[in-house]
Amino acid sequence: MQQDNGTQEWKILDSEYIIRRPWLTARRDTVMLPNGQMNDEYYVLEYPTWINVIAIDTEGNFIMERQYRHGLGRMSVEIPAGVAEQGESPLEAAKRELLEETGYESPCWQLQAILSPNPATSTNYTYCFLATEARKVSAQHLDRTEDITIELMTPRQVRTLLEEGQIIQALMAAPLWRYFALNPI
Repeated sequence: MQQDNGTQEWKILDSEYIIRRPWLTARRDTVMLPNGQMNDEYYVLEYPTWINVIAIDTEGNFIMERQYRHGLGRMSVEIPAGVAEQGESPLEAAKRELLEETGYESPCWQLQAILSPNPATSTNYTYCFLATEARKVSAQHLDRTEDITIELMTPRQVRTLLEEGQIIQALMAAPLWRYFALNPI
């Protein structure tokens, strides 16, 4: 099949699942490139749709999260995020995750970006939303494996964290940088 940019898709000759777990599904494809070259070990990670939310409260503060990230073995400053459940739209997932992780709700939602974690090996997209005028309506309702501390931060504090490289999750840093590019402080 021809793509808009003139390149052709790879032909999948064989596909084998290596692992199928709720949080990790990986397969090994045997593919033929348009030039006839074969690659018998192309690995693909299958994930559901991801979402994240730049949430700003009625006072103009960013609703940020701190949590330990085992992959890097360190604490991380992040925006609320999660996975869309089966049959759930990205916006529905964003609203649910914001409420569960922070206890905040927002009447104002806007899609900011749709990003790919890694188009070379991942099958999913991340939908990045902006939620403004957020208000605290309940306590957190965390999953059993979540340990999240909420911090309200001024725009300057968040921008400084970005500038200092303290917000390192790429799918969160990108929409935050976009936000500050469009909304200078």
